[in-house]
Amino acid sequence: MNETPLLEAVDVAKHYPVKKGLIIARKVGAVRAVDGVSFALKRGETLALVGESGCGKSTTARLVMRLIEPSSGKIIFKGEDVTEVGGAKLRALRRNLQIVFQDPYASLNPRLTVADAIAEPMAVHGIGDAASRRERVQELLRLTGLRPFHANRYPHEFSGGQRQRIGIARALAVEPEVVVCDEPVSALDVSIQAQVVNLLGDLQQRLGLSYLFIAHDLAVVKHVADRVAVMYLGRIVEVAPKHELFSNPRHPYTRALLAAIPRPDPSRRGSVRPLGGDLPSPLAVPPGCRFHTRCPVAQPKCKELDPPLREIAPGHTAACHFAEDLPRFNAEAGEGVAPVAARRLAAYAAARAARAKPVVMA
Repeated sequence: MNETPLLEAVDVAKHYPVKKGLIIARKVGAVRAVDGVSFALKRGETLALVGESGCGKSTTARLVMRLIEPSSGKIIFKGEDVTEVGGAKLRALRRNLQIVFQDPYASLNPRLTVADAIAEPMAVHGIGDAASRRERVQELLRLTGLRPFHANRYPHEFSGGQRQRIGIARALAVEPEVVVCDEPVSALDVSIQAQVVNLLGDLQQRLGLSYLFIAHDLAVVKHVADRVAVMYLGRIVEVAPKHELFSNPRHPYTRALLAAIPRPDPSRRGSVRPLGGDLPSPLAVPPGCRFHTRCPVAQPKCKELDPPLREIAPGHTAACHFAEDLPRFNAEAGEGVAPVAARRLAAYAAARAARAKPVVMA
C-alpha cells in the first residue's frame, strides 16, 4: 500500500503579467516563472529540486510556503488543499512548513539578537511563555552546533556558516514537519558546506523532518537526497531516485547537467558534451518541447509536441519523446561526475556514518 504524501504540488503555476501603457495598462504577455509543476514529498524524505538559475526552483519553494500566491494549481498538505486557506489555518500551516533561505546574511534581522530571532516564531504562534522560550532557544543553539552565550549576540558578529545555523535553528523553533531548504549551502565555503549538510542530515534523523531541498550542486544533491526532480524553464522534466538518476538519466537536459560538472583532468572528456546556449526567456517559451532549442537529439516532432512527464521505469519519470531510445549514460562510472565531486561525497558519507555530534562553532 502506497504511503500518502505529506506534501504535494499539483500542476502549480505562477505567471507574472507583463503590461504596457502609461495611462491604461494592458496585458501584453506573461512571465511563466513556474508553469505546471507537480511533485510529492513523503514523510521523512528529502526531495531535491535541481536546475539552472532562472528555471523556477526558488519560486516553487515560495509557492509551497505560500509566501507568494499561485496563479493556478493546488498545494496539498496532509491530504488537504491549502491553496485558498487564510487566517488561523494559514498560520497553522506555516508552523508545519518552515524555510531556510539561501543568503544567511540577508535572512536575519540585524536589529534582533540571536535569541530574539529564534524566539520570534514561537511568540507569533503562541508557543510557551518567555521562560520556556528562552530554554528552547538554548536547546536549539546546542542542537545546531552553537554555544548558549551566542544567544545575546547580533548577526553581524557571526560568520556565514554560523548565520546559516541560526537560520536553521529559527526554522526548527516551531517544530515543523517540512523544511524547505532554498540552496542553503550555495553561499558558503566548501568546508562549511559539508558541516551544514551533515547538520541537516543529523537533524532529519533526530527529528523525523521532511526536506524539499533546492540546489544546483549535484554532488551535494547526491549526498542529501532520496529522490531528485530536475527542473527546466518552469517545469519538471525528470524525477527519479537519486542513484537511478545518476546512473541512468533519461532526459537530455539531465545528462547535460551531469556532463557540465568540472573535471580536474581537462584531457578526459565524457561521452556527452556540456550544454550550450542560454536558457530561453520565460516570457517567450518555445513551442513543443521547451528544451528543443538546446537539445542535441531534437527531432522535428520535438518542435511541435510538448512531451508529457511519463513513467519510464518504476519510480522514474521523464518528459522526453525519446527517453527510452537514449543510450545509457553512466554518471557513476565517470561520465559526468568529476573525481573531486566523488571525493567530496565520500567525505560527506564518512562524516555522516560516524554519527558524530555537530561541530561546535566558537
